Order: sequence, then C-alpha cells, then structure tokens
Amino acid sequence: GVLERSREQLLRQTCEAVVLGVLHPRTAISLVLQVLSDAGSLLSCCLNAACMALLDAGLPLATLFCGVTCALQPNGTILLDPTARQEQEARAILTFAIASSERKVLMATTKGSCSVEEMQQCLAAAQRAANTIFQFYRDSVRRRYSKS
Repeated sequence: GVLERSREQLLRQTCEAVVLGVLHPRTAISLVLQVLSDAGSLLSCCLNAACMALLDAGLPLATLFCGVTCALQPNGTILLDPTARQEQEARAILTFAIASSERKVLMATTKGSCSVEEMQQCLAAAQRAANTIFQFYRDSVRRRYSKS
C-alpha cells in the first residue's frame, strides 16, 4: 500500500545517506525487514533494525543512525516510543532518524500538526533519547563479538 511504500522510501533514503557505496562499485545491497507485529513506533523500529543489520553485515557506514518516534499529546506532553494506542490518541506523531555523529537529523517525518516550537522540543527529546539507543547498539555489538 501507499503507507508501506512511503515507509520503504524513507528507510531507503536514510540508508543510502550513510552507506559508503563508493567503496563497493557495482554492488547491490538488499535489505529485507519483515514486520511481525506493530505495537507502535514502527518506522523508528524499522530504522533501528536497518542500522543494526547494516552494522552486522559489516558494511562501511559514514555514521550510525537510530530512529526515535515522539507522540505529541493533546495537552502538549511529549511521549517517546509511543504504543499504537498512544499514537491514535496523539495530536501529532514525529519520527526522526538521528546520526550518531553530532546527533544531526538525517530524516524527519510527521503525521498531524504541531507548531515549530513543539517540533523543536520533540527533536531535542529525540536527540537525548538517541544517546540511550546508541549505548544499546554498543552493548549489543560488544556482546555479539566478545570472546566469552
């Protein structure tokens, strides 16, 4: 459907922005993500899975990235990693792809409406949350490749 195609395009553009394809000319990279269930924050989950898959495959990357979803509630509070129900009740859903280097934004998408100030608050919250996700990446890679 249209929603899946849109999600696929966002994932593709984010991955193409970080993969150093120039080091491997005439090479095709195929990334398959299978959605088993959707409990909310699906796009950020797909972004995180894609980054971990690229990392695990040993592909040269300019930077790591992570996905963070924020739900802006009707009362103005920001929820990170919202459930599907929280997304339905939210006034706006914002998803960001954050680069590990300098916490720059690689991709941003919104559903619903919010002010510029609210978007900046969501971005700041997403950048802070990215620290936790990148620490999870480090711990996961350390566990996978440790000699224990």
